[in-house]
Formats: sequence, structure tokens, C-alpha cells
Amino acid sequence: MNLTPITRASEFDSSDEEFEEEHHLPLQVSWLDLTMLNYQQSLGICALPGCKFKDVRRNLQKDLEDLKSYNIQDVFVFCTKGEMVKYRVPSLLESYQQEGFTVHHHPLPDGSVPDIVSCWKILEELRICLENSKTTLIQCYGGLGRSCLIAACLLLQLADTMLPEAAINLLRELRGTRAIQTVKQYNYLHDFRDNLATYLETKEDSPCRSVSR
Repeated sequence: MNLTPITRASEFDSSDEEFEEEHHLPLQVSWLDLTMLNYQQSLGICALPGCKFKDVRRNLQKDLEDLKSYNIQDVFVFCTKGEMVKYRVPSLLESYQQEGFTVHHHPLPDGSVPDIVSCWKILEELRICLENSKTTLIQCYGGLGRSCLIAACLLLQLADTMLPEAAINLLRELRGTRAIQTVKQYNYLHDFRDNLATYLETKEDSPCRSVSR
């Protein structure tokens, strides 16, 4: 009596796989041009590879092959492990490593912003990758909120004369009008330079540095 529903379920599973295989579109990577900041490499931004959520049905292995075709070496992942489970790529970090990518995992809850210390660490890692001419990718769930926020922070850090609004507009031209998604992220960018300057001043005046003097 149970054979019919089991057969139907397997048929649906098979058709899902066929649909995914037949209609796979290459993973779209947007490239932020950094030549104006004297970097040879552009910074890649994309959505979550292998994501299966609602009407999104991506194939992880094919997406990783797409990324390898760009000769990407370092990947910054801003999704939390909980998100990776939710979007059915629980082993994404391990899959990246198995394919030879260097992984930088800095989990940030969706729609949130990093504290200034965490942001500084991310930017330092990004800067090192770029200065070493490594093809680098940053990603979150949609490649719109957290990824564009970090990319905008990088622009503001490296280009002293760039205004926050200009950085936001540049990312929206690149990734669409939904880039920089929340009021919190928008305000974070407008306060970024002041908060970074305060943190660096505090870091300079830390007890350890005072002792070394």
C-alpha cells in the first residue's frame, strides 16, 4: 500500500534534479573596479552558491565550477552557519576548501552590520588579498546587503575623498537598487569613517602600546 506514494515522491525528486540540471544559469559575479584605487584586481560580489530556497534552485558543484572559471582564489563568506543550513548548503565552507579556495568566514546575521573591530579585521584581510593580486570574492545570501556594505566600507577606507552616498550609488549601479538594504546599513556607512578613526585612535593608545613606548 505504501509503494505508490514512495514512487511518486521519488519521481518528484527526480524531476526536481532534472529541472535544476536543465535550467542551470551560471552564477553571476559582479566585479567592483578598483583600478581607481591603484589595485590591479577587481573585487567580485555574488549571491550564495548552491542555494535552494523558495524559487531559487541552484546546483552547488556547478556554481563552484563557475567560480573556478573566474580564477577566484579567496572567498569571504558572510552567511552564518545557520543560514547555510537553511539554504541547504551546510557544507559550503568545506566544499570551497576541497575545491582549492581559501575561505575567510566572517558570519554576520542577515540585515545586520559588523562592529567596527570586526569590520576592520575583514577590511585588513581583504586589503592583503588585493595587495597580493589575489582574485577575491565576497558573498552573503543575495550579494546585496552585507556584501555591498563591506564593499562600500572598503571604498570609503581606501578613497579618502569618496562620500558615503557615492559609495552606495556605485554599489547600487553594480548590484541593483536593493544593494545596501537596511537603514542600519545605510547609517553605518555614514558613520563609518568617524567610528573607524575612533577605534584606531583607541588602538594607538592601548596599554600595550603605552608600555612599549
